[in-house]
Amino acid sequence: MEIRLDGRVALITGGSKGLGRAMGEMFATSGASVVLAARGAESLETARAAIAAKGGEVHVVAADVATADGCKAAYQAAVDRFGRVDILVNNAGKSNTAPFASIDDATWQDDIDLKLFAAIRLTRLAFPAMCERGWGRVINVLNTHAKAPGPRSAPTSVTRAAGLALTKVLANEGAPHNVLVNALLVGQIDSDQWTRQHAASGTNLTYAEFLAEKGKAIPMGRVGRAEEFASVACLLVSDAGGYVTGTAINVDGGRTPIT
Repeated sequence: MEIRLDGRVALITGGSKGLGRAMGEMFATSGASVVLAARGAESLETARAAIAAKGGEVHVVAADVATADGCKAAYQAAVDRFGRVDILVNNAGKSNTAPFASIDDATWQDDIDLKLFAAIRLTRLAFPAMCERGWGRVINVLNTHAKAPGPRSAPTSVTRAAGLALTKVLANEGAPHNVLVNALLVGQIDSDQWTRQHAASGTNLTYAEFLAEKGKAIPMGRVGRAEEFASVACLLVSDAGGYVTGTAINVDGGRTPIT
């Protein structure tokens, strides 16, 4: 089955690298007009050029979606360029974990602003028009700690769990209008976060060996690929995924103990 997104407009936050860039490439090469939002103009341009070289239609906007103004700028850039937003992927975020007692108010607030309020603000901008048109898709990219938090997993696990609740609220409100809202929960997937961890680890292992070690704890025996994650997202935002809403899908190779 070929998944097509012809005529759709997608806005993806955290779109310059990793999973965001992979989704942007897959959506664009599947026929969507794509807007990538992130803070770094240089990395955005690199992503734009790479996707455009494969025939995709892509526009980029440098915006910090941890702020209300940044959310407005990202959304307005998509509307100004393509007239609307049909597909919103709330992907901006980073892994931020520490022992609970060591996390101060500023760290909590930063995490909430980036991972929760960005999704709230952007969806609030896009959701009403989606409902009016009778078609829309929202994906909240979370991680598996949202379902199965462990020690030293805050603040990420807490803000991501709130993202699960937001997903369900929006799914119930959007369903009568054919606006479908789902969450994708990231496990261990090869991305720029892992390259940074490898660089900071001081290990003598090559990057491939580093990933192979990480993969030993996963039932499938390997770390996932960004394009595998993007494929699931592409299905959910297409007409082929038209009866799936309010779900939280683990993309983790079977590692999470909770379905």
